[in-house]
Amino acid sequence: MGSIQGRIRIVIVDDHPLFREGLRQVIRSDRRFLLVGEADQGQEALELILKTKPDLAVLDIHLPLMNGFEVAAALQARRSPTRVVILTMLREEAAFHQAMNLGIQGYVLKENAVGEIVNCMLAVAADSAYVSPTLSGYLLPRYNRAMALTRTQPGLADLTAAQRLVLKLIADRKTTKQIAAELSVSPRTVESHRAKITGKLALKGSNSLLHFALENRHALLDLGGGQVTAKGVHGRSRAERSAKP
Repeated sequence: MGSIQGRIRIVIVDDHPLFREGLRQVIRSDRRFLLVGEADQGQEALELILKTKPDLAVLDIHLPLMNGFEVAAALQARRSPTRVVILTMLREEAAFHQAMNLGIQGYVLKENAVGEIVNCMLAVAADSAYVSPTLSGYLLPRYNRAMALTRTQPGLADLTAAQRLVLKLIADRKTTKQIAAELSVSPRTVESHRAKITGKLALKGSNSLLHFALENRHALLDLGGGQVTAKGVHGRSRAERSAKP
């Protein structure tokens, strides 16, 4: 992945030809962007993104063969550096939260695409987040849940990025073997993370970490944390942030 002369490389994925044509015109009319590929179904999109390694992939949710969320999850599992923007007709809160739980940084409603998609792509390419303003009300409950959990369990701030990610995957009902495969590490490394998380959170008893993760699943998924990229897991614990370089 890498921009050509500072241009943001983009793949667009939508099964509606007319909408794809409109998005194509927007991208090609702006010199900051470079369209490197298009797809109209999910499996093709995944293969195209992995091959071309664009900076951004603009995905619809409803796609043949694989939906947009499945494509985003597959990219994350393969540690793809491509950032995802969801462009959809869905206003439902459940779809929005599913996107946020996948670490998707851009979420734009198709009805607002003309006025918002350019700003969204620029923001996400700069590693910021962008959500259609009409959906911003969904963010406050997520923030409140996360903050409430950090107040009752301050040890969360001491977790490293890798430990936060492992904890989220436990909350997502993944086994040690599944987590190891997703993060491309050994099961022993995952077990080491689990032991350190249990210690930092002062959890006692067998299966206490699993019980904690499942009981606080939604709040844990709402928490910020490390993100898997081609360079590994990023982010630091509170202790690491306060340490001198």
